[in-house]
Amino acid sequence: MQIADKKIVLIHYTLKNLDDEVMDSSEGAEPLAYLHGTGSIVPGLEKELAGKKAGDKINVEVAPEEGYGELNPELIQEVDRAAFEGVDNIEVGMRFMAQTAWGQQPVVVTAVSDETVVVDGNHPLADQTLKFDVEVVEVRDATEEELEHGHAHGEGGHHH
Repeated sequence: MQIADKKIVLIHYTLKNLDDEVMDSSEGAEPLAYLHGTGSIVPGLEKELAGKKAGDKINVEVAPEEGYGELNPELIQEVDRAAFEGVDNIEVGMRFMAQTAWGQQPVVVTAVSDETVVVDGNHPLADQTLKFDVEVVEVRDATEEELEHGHAHGEGGHHH
């Protein structure tokens, strides 16, 4: 069975940056399960997996615009330290949920001064070319419930 929209796909993957540093991997864990055609994985990888079948292996580079996007300067903001009421020790690298015009947004602290804190709402892998090594483990039809919920259930997917 080939990978196409409305198919559940199980993959083992290793994600590297352009310096071949491993950023993420399913090695030693269950394969990642996703519902193809729903944008559950980065668009460039989903596009490259279309038409593949169990046992296929691919190595693909995904440009930022087909991955986690290009760096958006509007998502980097300097905010008054008072906005972090109740947090005594703010350090670079700390993560928070910020309330924005678009709802809750995860941000990471990139700079701290006595009066202000700089936060970045870009995905940590934004603006990076991604290298994926992928092995397709399984391809199957999605159940009605999976289609209704928009994601894979069971092993490697979402459990209710």
